[in-house]
Amino acid sequence: MATTAAHLDSTRKHDFVFIYDVRDGNPNGDPDAGGMPRVDPETMQGLVTDVAIKRKIRNTVALLGEGQPGYDIYVEAGVSLNAQHERAYAARGLTPGKPGAATEAQKWMCETFFDVRMFGAVMTTGRDQGEKGKKFSCGRVQGPIQLTFSRTVEPIFAQEHGITRVTQTRQADIDKGESTEMGTKHAVPYGLYVGYGHYSAPLARRTGVTADDLAIFWRATTLMFEHDRASSRGEMALRRLYVFTHADAYGSAPAHQLFDHIQIAPTKKSPARVFTDYTITVNEGDLPGEVALTRIVE
Repeated sequence: MATTAAHLDSTRKHDFVFIYDVRDGNPNGDPDAGGMPRVDPETMQGLVTDVAIKRKIRNTVALLGEGQPGYDIYVEAGVSLNAQHERAYAARGLTPGKPGAATEAQKWMCETFFDVRMFGAVMTTGRDQGEKGKKFSCGRVQGPIQLTFSRTVEPIFAQEHGITRVTQTRQADIDKGESTEMGTKHAVPYGLYVGYGHYSAPLARRTGVTADDLAIFWRATTLMFEHDRASSRGEMALRRLYVFTHADAYGSAPAHQLFDHIQIAPTKKSPARVFTDYTITVNEGDLPGEVALTRIVE
């Protein structure tokens, strides 16, 4: 009988590390800083939010799971969240405000939306109103997968580049010389980012996560930059994805101790400009005996 690969076992705890780089691009602009790449102001290390990574994973899952039941995306650009809640009530024939309706609607949301099942969602807000003031509440789901901010190994230098752009399309304006204006584009010459993630099997049991869900999550993570290309993001690539799988649902060792088994160091003193300017060392020799390491991207 075939056995499930360790990193696909939805009944066990997983902690994972993803390492990616960017060259001549802006991986995550900060709207509070005019779109400049996010940085830690005390260390000048680059930052990318968990929200930005989840967006890329959501978009990739939407491609991989298109047309498949259970792989709709709840947080989707241009789609009202309240409209998604109303879908749950309509699908189950529920009446807003009726006892047990929100719980039943929440089950439908977990079954239908991949990101609700995996990342969780707050599906009841002050704006959660449908027609005639009816509340379409689906409650709150605590998702089994949580991601951290990503941080660069070394400080980055965020550059601002001046550009010209076309602003007028009317011939009369062009004849007056009013066809272009100066703009800016922000970029990081190079940065190697490290992010961490955690998967809780007890929480996954509540939302109904399966081995297939984990399989599509890992695949979406490996492809998340491949279908998110834009001139402003330059060259972004996932370089490493390591998954530590515990023996049971609750964990064999603290996550931070496992992450310490992965060490990244620059190979030279000059500013890094390519991935080979770093070495990554993985020490598997003294992992806790019941923890398995899967190298999904190496």
